[in-house]
Amino acid sequence: MRLLAVDQALSRNSYYAATAARGPRHAPLAGSTSCDVAIVGGGLAGLSAAIELRRQGLDVVLLEARQLGWGASGRNGGQAIHGLACDQTTVEAQLGLDDARRVWAMSLEALDLIKERIRQFDIDCDWCDGYLGLAVGARKGAELAASADRMEQVYGFGLTRIPAAEIGRWIDSPRYHSGVHDPRSGHLHPLKYTLGLARAAASLGVRLHEDTTVSALVPGMAPLLRTSGGEVRARQVLLAGNVYLQGVAPQIEPRIMPVGTYIACSAVLDRELADRLIPSRSAVCDTNFVLDYFRTTPDHRMLYGGRVSYSTVTPSHLADSMRRRMVATFPQLRDAAVEYAWGGFVDISMNRAPDFGRLPAAAGAPQNVYYLQGFSGHGLALTGLAGRLVAEAMGGDAARFDVFARLKHRPFPGGALLRTPALVLGMAWYRLRDMLA
Repeated sequence: MRLLAVDQALSRNSYYAATAARGPRHAPLAGSTSCDVAIVGGGLAGLSAAIELRRQGLDVVLLEARQLGWGASGRNGGQAIHGLACDQTTVEAQLGLDDARRVWAMSLEALDLIKERIRQFDIDCDWCDGYLGLAVGARKGAELAASADRMEQVYGFGLTRIPAAEIGRWIDSPRYHSGVHDPRSGHLHPLKYTLGLARAAASLGVRLHEDTTVSALVPGMAPLLRTSGGEVRARQVLLAGNVYLQGVAPQIEPRIMPVGTYIACSAVLDRELADRLIPSRSAVCDTNFVLDYFRTTPDHRMLYGGRVSYSTVTPSHLADSMRRRMVATFPQLRDAAVEYAWGGFVDISMNRAPDFGRLPAAAGAPQNVYYLQGFSGHGLALTGLAGRLVAEAMGGDAARFDVFARLKHRPFPGGALLRTPALVLGMAWYRLRDMLA
């Protein structure tokens, strides 16, 4: 419950919430019902799956404990970037090169899927092409260039190299040494996009229920979901609640950890200044393990993300601390006020690879409860693909879903009491390594 209280406080001053129209809320579940597929979680993954399942003609009920898009789906940095949160070598080590190439190709499909849905459902969500990956220092610049070379050689994926002599054409900051640019990736307003998917799902006939917390999952030939206001019996269930499942699936919860991440948004800047800061208007990430990520908005603000909390404790004076990070990167913004500061929790896995699969079933019973988790802060595009893959599997074609399901995941060490302190200690080492780079 403490996580929910902290997250509620972090959601209050979001630029996205201030600039997106929600419309009427969907009524909570009341009484008993049945369906083909019941989905727990009204974020990008759950809504994406609901859309795909309805296209198969299945009857779908989606249960969201708060508001659609309330969690990370509606509060993230808005950056839709190729690949996974983990390096491709992590995928290669587990799946082999051929299936690692399939995973990579699907991560690019995830980008195309966003653009397809924006067009198909006429979602006004401020999409902008372009992503810059930037290195702090010569050593990290060499590592980034070597990684880009390998991706081109092994995966046929080309990025524009930005040498140190040209970095000033791409970003007006003294902090960065060199980088790469990908025109296929980009950024958007995540809450507008999520709410657009919700409207699309409703138009297709998905039964959406907000303010409906699932308290228990009873497995079986037809699993049962219990809520405070009723229950749903389904042929299949999808758990897409990530860190908010609250004991519904204790088998998989130890494999992810809630990590707090934070964003600030400046007051409106002079348009010429905004254009100078990032001339391409691309999304930007640095290559540090604990990274900063930022972009300019259509109304010419600087939206700046960084800092993490592995203990779920929100940093004190959040707006001021985020403003200091922003000014360290862009000294030109020393006089710019911060008008919004918010945060939320992402679900990281031990190896930063996504964790997709099915819950174990009793002997002779079907594995009819699926789950999607472990997006590790890189889920804006991947959640959409995940929804498509799990819908394919529920419809009888699990070939692509099972490529991801073969990725192995371990619980965080330390058990329920010690895994958070262990993670805090481990991340302190990565911060130190970034500082010494």
